[in-house]
Amino acid sequence: MNAAVRSDGWSGVTDRRVLVLAIGDLVAIVALIVIGQLSHDIDPVTDPLASLESMVPFLIGWLVISLLAGVYAREIATSVARAARSTTVAWIAAVNVGLIIRSTPLFDGGSGWPFNLVLTGSGLVILLAWRLAYASVVGSDA
Repeated sequence: MNAAVRSDGWSGVTDRRVLVLAIGDLVAIVALIVIGQLSHDIDPVTDPLASLESMVPFLIGWLVISLLAGVYAREIATSVARAARSTTVAWIAAVNVGLIIRSTPLFDGGSGWPFNLVLTGSGLVILLAWRLAYASVVGSDA
């Protein structure tokens, strides 16, 4: 057996733990948008296209920025401290990318500064809670 070839379970983007983390991130962002819509009496079930239109800019923002920021790297995903720092920076950048995309003519509606602050803050709380819990569980057996 070749001692130089070693697999630690983090073989890249297709690794199960990376997929779980990425799916959890997307679910957290979708939940954030749905909760916001429900608080404004918008029913995502009866108006799924409007709901999807609200989600897409922020999902795109997260996907682009999270990949650029490397938040799915093992050393970040399994360390509570690194996950906290990287998630905070990535979410603040991602939500701003989402807000910029949302303000283009491709999407209906802009947003005032209270919406921007609430979305940034509540999204950060939700993502940090999920990712720090994940890092503490997975990091202990990484």
